[in-house]
Amino acid sequence: MKDRITASVIGGSGYVGGELIRLLLGHPRVQLEQVSSETFRGQPITTLHPNLRGCTNLAYCSKDDLRPCHVLFLCLPHGHSMGSLSRWEGLAEVLVDLSADFRLKDPRAYPVWYGVEHPDPERLAQFVYGIPELHRAQIREARFISGAGCLATSAVLSLWPLFREDVARRDSVIVEAKVGSSAAGGKPSLATHHPERSGAVRSFSPTGHRHTGEIEQELACGSTPPRIHFTATAIEAVRGVLTTSHVFLKKDLSEKDLWKIYREACRGEFFVRLAKSKAGIYRYPEPKILAGSNFCDVGFELDPRSGRLVVLGALDNLMKGAAGNGVQALNARMGWDERTGLEFPGLHPI
Repeated sequence: MKDRITASVIGGSGYVGGELIRLLLGHPRVQLEQVSSETFRGQPITTLHPNLRGCTNLAYCSKDDLRPCHVLFLCLPHGHSMGSLSRWEGLAEVLVDLSADFRLKDPRAYPVWYGVEHPDPERLAQFVYGIPELHRAQIREARFISGAGCLATSAVLSLWPLFREDVARRDSVIVEAKVGSSAAGGKPSLATHHPERSGAVRSFSPTGHRHTGEIEQELACGSTPPRIHFTATAIEAVRGVLTTSHVFLKKDLSEKDLWKIYREACRGEFFVRLAKSKAGIYRYPEPKILAGSNFCDVGFELDPRSGRLVVLGALDNLMKGAAGNGVQALNARMGWDERTGLEFPGLHPI
């Protein structure tokens, strides 16, 4: 275990990169050394991330100017890491890639979900899928850690207890995800233009969303992967994911039985909270109150008439859905308390 390490970020101009920079600057055991951006090299980081004024004097550098460090975070657009990993692996002891380029274990899945053949399929087996709650032991020994999709993280963490205990039917699981605009990244498009986004509840991926493959992979739990039917909807919010999943159980289970399953699965997991209250406005998971936090709130409601279980998961897509989860994985890898630098509870109201 190292007391303090150095870190650098490749691709720190986007929303996830900015959130990662914020977390690393405030981490008591990390010294942020360099942040690259080819487009903005030479410019202060605060030009794009003004919330960091007074927190850093770093300016963007070129990728070619990066020096060796202990951990290197890759925040490049999807498709940019998978063919160039050999360029970066000599720079750091640990690489954390927050794109989708190494999330899927089966190279045959990339043409299905991303429309491309993976150029470096042998690497996939070297990466550990970076949700510590599921793969903590492997992360502690890993050199290569992948990020996880924000929608996938919410769905997986909220459904995983059921599949771990093998009480959910695997033939048909319906997952509907609502997500804020920051998940689309910082590059503007007509779909993210304010007059088009404001007031909209727009289904942008009724079928075929690329996170489907991750969800099926991670919920297999050593058995047949479940058949996930996934739909994604854009809503008028900047941050946040809410997944609503419809599951049919293999046998009759009471609310008490379900509470036992979830409490056992979440025991000792600081960042996964059960949210199912009898009073208050936010009785179930609500992404609004998680803004800036690394928590994933999970709740459920049993429909005794049909045997359907409705499972809810909420998180901040830039935090537990991306940068925060990456820092949590780093903490696990270094043998530190996973809460280090991540204990901010979120804001209310916002």
